[in-house]
Amino acid sequence: MVSRLHSTPLELIVGIGNPGNDYADTRHNAGVWFVDELAQRRGGSFRTEKKFHGRVASIAIAQRKVKLLIPDTYMNESGKSVGALVKFFKILPEAILVAHDEIDFPAGKVRFKQSGGLAGHNGLRDISRLMGGTVAFNRLRIG
Repeated sequence: MVSRLHSTPLELIVGIGNPGNDYADTRHNAGVWFVDELAQRRGGSFRTEKKFHGRVASIAIAQRKVKLLIPDTYMNESGKSVGALVKFFKILPEAILVAHDEIDFPAGKVRFKQSGGLAGHNGLRDISRLMGGTVAFNRLRIG
């Protein structure tokens, strides 16, 4: 039997990390770096949105509008930002991609994961908690 992955179009891509100059160059910000680069390449411009506790931009991917979010919270409190934006725009978990660091991967290794366990990642755990306990969102695990 062949398993097929479901494909819900992305509406939100989140890059989680830690704010401030003390953390700017640490690998915990791999998700932030990814989303920043994506915005640059696709002509997105971030603006601070206090109600979403982060910076938000919009880009087009495959002729669809996609929101980008970089929380201004610490990684372990990312759910505060993601949860607020998701509730406001009524975005389904399956339409979300969270880019984050993966400590178990060597630098440069990247892997996509659809839903599933949180692998002890506190940022993902907080996002899940503030989205009602769901783990149905996608992840881009970056070493």
